[in-house]
Amino acid sequence: MASVTSDAAGRDAALTDRRVLVVEDDETVREVVRTYLDAAGFVVDEAADGFAALDAIAACTPDLVVMDRMLPGIDGAEVCRRIRADDDVPVILLTALGGTDDRIGGLEAGADDYITKPFSPRELVLRVQSVLRRSLADYAPEAPFTLGPFHLHPSARIVEKHGMPLPLSAREFDLFAFLLKHPQRAFTRDELLAAVWGWEFGDLSTVTVTMRRLREKVEDDPTDPQVLRTVWGVGYRLDADPDA
Repeated sequence: MASVTSDAAGRDAALTDRRVLVVEDDETVREVVRTYLDAAGFVVDEAADGFAALDAIAACTPDLVVMDRMLPGIDGAEVCRRIRADDDVPVILLTALGGTDDRIGGLEAGADDYITKPFSPRELVLRVQSVLRRSLADYAPEAPFTLGPFHLHPSARIVEKHGMPLPLSAREFDLFAFLLKHPQRAFTRDELLAAVWGWEFGDLSTVTVTMRRLREKVEDDPTDPQVLRTVWGVGYRLDADPDA
């Protein structure tokens, strides 16, 4: 395994010993994923089905979950929905279902990212590192600020609306925080994919679904958004009355 150790996308000292739960019923795939994550410095727990995953999360909350979409017992999308009911731990779904509807289904269930099988283990490590860097806020602290009814605490990764915290997932927070920092500016979905997800290319429906979920939590009426506006032919823009 020496080649894996030296070539598994490299260790990130800031993420060393972070706990990752791998949920996969295929023992061979699970072993490959565990080996590469071990080599990258993560502490890896394993589960082979959806019920075991929920038990493992309840026993020791991981920093991130890597989970197959198709699991025995209850599938990965349902596990993700149950996680989201109680926790904001980041989730990366592995899916052999390459269709857009299947990927959208995973994102709508609350996944922060997805990777289509077959996948490169090195790519998976890079995705895990990318999601964790954002969710753990292992960067220089940023000062909180207020825009309209929203108060952003960047280092604590909390957004309040009229003093009440919004229950945002890791990616929803990243997207909303980015837009709060750039009000009144329209961004294309490609620009948001690069700025928030760190992807140079990818399925633009990822942005669309995350925006839809975010509106459900941010807007007074998600069917008539007044904060997260659609700019037809361009993308999205955040409008917030600074005097609100």
